[in-house]
Amino acid sequence: MKMTPRRMQARHLLLASTLLGLSVGSATAASDTKHRKPHHATRKAVPAPAAAPRAAAGPRMVHARPAVIRESSENLVVSGARRSAGGGLIRVETAPYSVQTIGKQYIQSLSPVATVLDIAKMSPSMNVSTADTSGMQGGQIQARGLTDADMGLLLNGAPATAANYLNEDADSENVESVTITPSSSRIDLPVTAAAAGVLDETTHTPMDKFGGLIDFSYGTNNLSREFLRVESGVLGQSGIKSYVSFSNSHARSWLGTGVSDRKHIDFGARKTWANGSTNDVFLSWNYEDFTIDVKPTEAQFLSYKHTGISYNRNADPTSGNYWKNNNDHWSQIFLSAPQHFVITPKIAFDLTGYYNLGMGWDGSDGGLSTGKTYDYTGALIPKGRQLTSYYWQFQDQKLGVISRLGLDLTPHNHLSFGYWFENYVTPFGLPKSYTAAGGVDPDPADPIYQVWVTNSAGRRVLSTTNIRPGYNLHGLFVEDSGWYLHNRLNVTAGFKYVMTNFWDKVTTTSGTFNSGLNTTAPLPHLSVGYKINSTSQVYLNAEGDFRQPSPSALTLNSKGELPKPQYSIKEELGYRYGGPIFIVDLALFNINITDRLLTTYTSTTQSGTINVGNQTSRGFDVSLATKPWHHFSPFVGFEYLDAKFDSNIPYINSYLPTKGKQAVASPHVITSVALTYDDGSFFGNATLKYVGPQSATLVDDQRMPGYITNAVSLGYHFKPIGPAKTPTFRLNLRNLTGAVVRSSIYGVALNRNAVTLVDGTAGPAAGAGAQFWLEPRFTITGTISTDF
Repeated sequence: MKMTPRRMQARHLLLASTLLGLSVGSATAASDTKHRKPHHATRKAVPAPAAAPRAAAGPRMVHARPAVIRESSENLVVSGARRSAGGGLIRVETAPYSVQTIGKQYIQSLSPVATVLDIAKMSPSMNVSTADTSGMQGGQIQARGLTDADMGLLLNGAPATAANYLNEDADSENVESVTITPSSSRIDLPVTAAAAGVLDETTHTPMDKFGGLIDFSYGTNNLSREFLRVESGVLGQSGIKSYVSFSNSHARSWLGTGVSDRKHIDFGARKTWANGSTNDVFLSWNYEDFTIDVKPTEAQFLSYKHTGISYNRNADPTSGNYWKNNNDHWSQIFLSAPQHFVITPKIAFDLTGYYNLGMGWDGSDGGLSTGKTYDYTGALIPKGRQLTSYYWQFQDQKLGVISRLGLDLTPHNHLSFGYWFENYVTPFGLPKSYTAAGGVDPDPADPIYQVWVTNSAGRRVLSTTNIRPGYNLHGLFVEDSGWYLHNRLNVTAGFKYVMTNFWDKVTTTSGTFNSGLNTTAPLPHLSVGYKINSTSQVYLNAEGDFRQPSPSALTLNSKGELPKPQYSIKEELGYRYGGPIFIVDLALFNINITDRLLTTYTSTTQSGTINVGNQTSRGFDVSLATKPWHHFSPFVGFEYLDAKFDSNIPYINSYLPTKGKQAVASPHVITSVALTYDDGSFFGNATLKYVGPQSATLVDDQRMPGYITNAVSLGYHFKPIGPAKTPTFRLNLRNLTGAVVRSSIYGVALNRNAVTLVDGTAGPAAGAGAQFWLEPRFTITGTISTDF
């Protein structure tokens, strides 16, 4: 399930009265985690219950088959056989569901400013858009007709933030791999909303010996970045090893005016025991200030493309669009602590605690004062004075734990069961202040600039709305796996039951309003894998999926009803080949979605989550790569997707004509091509990705053309020089052709042109249409690095 994102203009039941008689306004491809203020990026996910660490995925027990270590009941890892191909873009997999893993070889070829989305961009199952090339912001994911709002996003198994802010959780130098399981999730992960699958980011394991890594990058847009990691090595005979790293980044906006800064610390530690038990901790801290980009409409984009005139932030302090009045200020800490205990050779217990705390604020144009508001002294604020509106996150806190007991009942049967608890609170306010001298947005807590108003009772109060949404979640799961036919056949069946209590308290200048909701969700899982021979495998996977709308974004429809939860049934049929030269992976999929959730915009400042009917997504993914041959490793990925709305969407007293039309943000074709070269000294890769045309509105009257992105990495490993063990220089080039293209839909609109409803009556009038992500312009980054 996906919860309220931080830093967004969430709407509440308080606003429901404005929506009566209107079932649909306009919609984003994102779900309830994609509310936003006008021109603002979505703030933190409140990723719904995300996922449990791989380290805590279950008992890792040694069986009679010494070549096999059972890492989880659904995932067999063949020791020594997981060799990657395609320059680290694919590897041999054995799980009975689709898995795509990007390894360290590919990650190390990228610029250090790369985010996890840049790393995952070549996945054939996803269309990934990023906001910038300096690593200050994240981006958005489209996957199999859905978005990252329908994905479980995790870091070391703990719930991560939204795709738009995944860069805040870990530095790329500390990322070992990124694993994507499209449209599937293991039952022992604390995930319910994973109709589009799971993205799992695994961080660096501390080294056994003292040492470290240092790098420096400089590039386009005045980018400068410094990184240092120090490894402690194993401390005496304790079995404890750790590392700590720090990075500092600075860059200008690639379009328009603005400056962004980021500081980040990662810490990791591991304790190993003789019996195979492990204790892990990962802790990160992130602080950044960045300029919030405008996401353009089609008209704004075309004007920029043909005239070069920017629609983005400007350098005029008297303008509401001044970049210093449209900034994001955010500080957070992230903690995951997976603990694996081997009790006996046949019993293991895993316990993972996680904690995430963030706070900060956005500033944005608040318009001009009307002459009817006051400052902190009680004096009238002059009419026409520039104001600043805020999304002020007082606290965004998620605390959870997942436990799992695994037992090998026989050499061919494994049973596991567990419990998951999560508490989430995210109080935030929507105040106003008058803009400080020089056009800068002041701290919303500074009383000198706060705006006061007179409420309906005649009392003078702060001009703000405070919202306190949250939930408590309890989950139980059980799973049994059996191996048959000389361990060629694996059958796994499981069941998860999730109970959630939501609440939402809204305080305005007029009073306080409370709402709440209790939900339950039964989630069955079934997977079957059959090993044909040493190189080939077939599998079948089927799962149930559930997503509950955020408690802070509940909107009544035209009948006065709250949105229904979204349910999905997902099936996969796959084939794999992992030979001495080639790796091939083919997956056919079908997803049936009932009561799909989308976010609607009834005005420039009001939004809410509603149902938009049913949807079916079906198609196939195929990946082909070779292991290194004469130092070259090619990779090709392809997806065909047919995603359609299965029903018309209610609108006032009729329906919008959406049945049978292409679902929004669902391109029919995605193709990825890469070629890697590495002879131990020279290395490099070239990548090319094509994303086909896609619908940008619910009624499919506005479309985004297909586009191509490209990137090249070149580098050289020098011989050791003194303490520098691996001196390396690399260049990373992106968008070599300088193409000005839209890369995905940011805010999907209801319509672009006037619409006639199903009953022949007039529907919504023509509008501006959708908003879009843009592919950043040509950039080049140079990096010097070395281990020591």
